[in-house]
Amino acid sequence: MDPIHIEAAPLIRPLSPALEEVAIKELNENPSRLAEDVLTLRRWIWSQPHLKARTNDQFLLAFLRGSKFSLERAKQKIDRYYTLKATIPEVFNQSRQSDDPLVLEIVRMGVILQIPLPPEESRPCVTIIRSTAYDVNKYKFADIIRVGSMFGEIMMIEDDHSTVCGYLEIMDMIGVTGSHLFHLPPDLVRKFSVFADEAMPMRQKGTCFINVPVSFEKGFNTMKAFFPEKMKSRITVSSSIDVIYDFVPAEYLPEEYGGTNGTINDIIKRMEAKLLKYRDYFLNEDNYGTEEKLRDCSVKYDYESHFGIEGSFRKLDID
Repeated sequence: MDPIHIEAAPLIRPLSPALEEVAIKELNENPSRLAEDVLTLRRWIWSQPHLKARTNDQFLLAFLRGSKFSLERAKQKIDRYYTLKATIPEVFNQSRQSDDPLVLEIVRMGVILQIPLPPEESRPCVTIIRSTAYDVNKYKFADIIRVGSMFGEIMMIEDDHSTVCGYLEIMDMIGVTGSHLFHLPPDLVRKFSVFADEAMPMRQKGTCFINVPVSFEKGFNTMKAFFPEKMKSRITVSSSIDVIYDFVPAEYLPEEYGGTNGTINDIIKRMEAKLLKYRDYFLNEDNYGTEEKLRDCSVKYDYESHFGIEGSFRKLDID
């Protein structure tokens, strides 16, 4: 990185008044210190020989907000973000590209729907995941997670609702069968749930399962065991669709979910256009990550222990 760029004044996107109020009250955000905090984090990244991280301003600000403006926690989360990516190669691989045919197929099926919220709102952003919208015989669960991770990354850069208020996942289980549950590899579910909880900067505010068949209950309880404790307490399960309105006003939802905010196809078109705008961003992913041989040898790190075998990466201290 060019030293001149390191010291360049950060350019921060202003928040709406509603979101700024939440950021100040809940995240310890100090508008007068934003630029200095981002600059401090940028300088720290430059000082770490093992870490090659993005340093664009909104990216760094997302980690500061996700750490409630604790610089030390933000440093730790950024390090985890890149380190843990390397442990899930089935998701974070060469196919994680905006114009990859498989990625575009999944987007066009509407498996993942990001629901737009008006700027004056101060509620968590919402993603609907249509669990049966894809053929389990053609697509691997890792393919679905890959696409979701791409939109999650775009969300933390572009969507202030996600970085300030967090995010809510609506899991639509209509028509789910045993084959869909058997399609979920427990190890990947466990790894990615830890990555989302420990490394992504957005706060998960909850997961709401709707249209859940009675026969799914046992499978759900089995799957729930793989989630971190904090996430278990934020899970809601319902056999109807009506519970969705407790979390999202109907006027923000697409017509297919009883709303008036366009159609699923409208959402798909917007998401595809947004993803293609990030073509160069994802092409450059190989330039970022960690080089463990350059990590300070006084900091012990064990990939496997962070995923629950022994020990805990949560105890890692990063200066």
